[in-house]
Amino acid sequence: MAKSNKSRHPKSTGTASKPKNKSAKKSKQPLPVWAWVLVVAVVFVGGFLLIQNADQKQPVVNNLPAEISVAEAAQFDPEDWFFLDVREPSEWAEVHIPYATLIPLGELTARLSEIPKGQNIVVVCRSGNRSAVGRDLLLRSGFTSVTSMAGGMSTWQAQGHPVVTGP
Repeated sequence: MAKSNKSRHPKSTGTASKPKNKSAKKSKQPLPVWAWVLVVAVVFVGGFLLIQNADQKQPVVNNLPAEISVAEAAQFDPEDWFFLDVREPSEWAEVHIPYATLIPLGELTARLSEIPKGQNIVVVCRSGNRSAVGRDLLLRSGFTSVTSMAGGMSTWQAQGHPVVTGP
């Protein structure tokens, strides 16, 4: 019987097989359990602290009392004080302080750039409620010298202070 030239192992095709890279095998291993626990703990604590800080509001710093009387406001020099009327244009046309500036409360956020930052501000409305809202909005927006006039235009006019009618 003749011997066969076939071997039990297939012949090499001429390309050498590459040795396995041990470092590549290590990089594909998952993180150990302790590392996952650490990551979860850091994310949990970070999220908790973020939520806690988000709930805390910075205190509003105001150099003026929250509210002043009409009599006090009437004595302020309009050169030193910015009078901001936050009523609606129809209310303004009926009666307003001659040196006041009209910016309706609903437009106040969009028109903050029209208000001088370095000047004391008196916020005025019809009775004093909207002016308090406007004052607080200005304080939250970074204004530091803002007050609201208690009694509003109703009291201003009743006390006989100067007024103007029309637009």
